[in-house]
Amino acid sequence: MERQLISNGNPMEDIVGFSRAVRVGPYISVGGTAPVGADGKTVGIGDVRAQTEQCYKIIGEALRVAGSGWHDVVRTRTLLINIDDWKIAADVRRQFCLEAKPVDTIMEVPKFVNPEWLIEIEVDAVIA
Repeated sequence: MERQLISNGNPMEDIVGFSRAVRVGPYISVGGTAPVGADGKTVGIGDVRAQTEQCYKIIGEALRVAGSGWHDVVRTRTLLINIDDWKIAADVRRQFCLEAKPVDTIMEVPKFVNPEWLIEIEVDAVIA
């Protein structure tokens, strides 16, 4: 099967050696997506809703480039600095995932690479 690497231009992709998403056949994995804007700066500092929305915006574009969409998502993983923010993150998730109703994991982590980030999100999709 052909392997398609999807980039969003983040300079860390080449420094660290990762892709925003990888598609192999009908399978798409979107890696840990942080709330980073096109300028490379954190979006919504201190605002978990704004950061969650930015993560889903980035993920949605990666899915589009991979030839997919939210309807193909089968799993989401939400990583939060403060687990008490789960309802806010879930409220945003609902806007994107209500139709597909993928499985989900929500967990608290001690910190991210950038201390301004409150959330990172991963998704997996299968094109049916």
